Amino acid sequence: MPRLAGFRSLVVALTAVVLLMPLDAQPRVRADGPAAPTLNHGAGSDWTDSKVEFIDGLQGVKPHGKGTLTLDGQGLAFTGKAASTSIAAGAITAVSVCKQRVELGGTGGRIARMLVPDGGGIVIATFAHHRIGMLTVDFTDPQGGMHSAVFFLGATQAGEALAHFARLPRAMQPVAAPDCRSARTEAGALLVAEPDWQGVPVPAVYQGLTYERLVERFGRAKGVTHVYREGQDLPAGVCPQYVLRMSITGFKQGSSIERAMLGPVGLFVGTTQMRFNAHLTDRTGAMDMNKPVKSTVRGEEESTDVARKTATTLEKRFEKALKKQARETAANGAATRTIVPSMEAIP
Repeated sequence: MPRLAGFRSLVVALTAVVLLMPLDAQPRVRADGPAAPTLNHGAGSDWTDSKVEFIDGLQGVKPHGKGTLTLDGQGLAFTGKAASTSIAAGAITAVSVCKQRVELGGTGGRIARMLVPDGGGIVIATFAHHRIGMLTVDFTDPQGGMHSAVFFLGATQAGEALAHFARLPRAMQPVAAPDCRSARTEAGALLVAEPDWQGVPVPAVYQGLTYERLVERFGRAKGVTHVYREGQDLPAGVCPQYVLRMSITGFKQGSSIERAMLGPVGLFVGTTQMRFNAHLTDRTGAMDMNKPVKSTVRGEEESTDVARKTATTLEKRFEKALKKQARETAANGAATRTIVPSMEAIP
């Protein structure tokens, strides 16, 4: 029996080494100057994958829809059951791929493996997972607004898609900050600036989804009439009332496999964490919200979940601040209405 226990310990240790290998993320092929990613015409014939899941970032396409992704000399095209769209090659500004291990069986299977005694869950986790590839394509719309489209593919297919992009010279126009010193204020409009990642090694899929979730969530917020993206052309002589700027202060990559290996303890460790400092300003001077935001999640799609939680937290705080502002405005108005008549009554 001691030999069996020793062999079991060795299997557990080797399994842990394999499963805890870091997420395979390749840096963005990004336009940081005169060069930008373009479709590589020398990479061979057009590339197509008919088993792609669209996650977010394409207008008019429902998130989490399945469809066909095609790359050719004209750009990128996604065709789903209900809708299809395309991105012109000249509009693409950055491309990246990262690969991640995901457990099979969903949440129920993960919890069941946690409860297997004597390290058995670790051995099962060796076989009960697969790798997925996450393709992130950054692009600009006709108005100059920044977008990030995210697709889930097979791990091999994601690498093949990235191979169809090459870093070739192309002139890039820098994004100029709008001059709002003498502009009129567009009441209720909000500009969501691209978060400042400050050199923190956050995978592009997290960056892209965080920005898309922010724009999406604030687009539904009470009190917001319109959301502008980073780089988007503003109406002449007009600037939005609100501006949201964020800078990351911490990031920790979680692992669903690690949580399964640690048994019941895995319910509390191995989570994905993102921390930001969020600064929301109001041109009218009525609001200046500067708050730290921390998002901690565990789940099968942590890159999407942590982005969603960050956006939801900020949007709720914004609506709470608007309600407080409205109450204070109403209270001040009531006080004014009480004082003015008494002053007029003075001879």
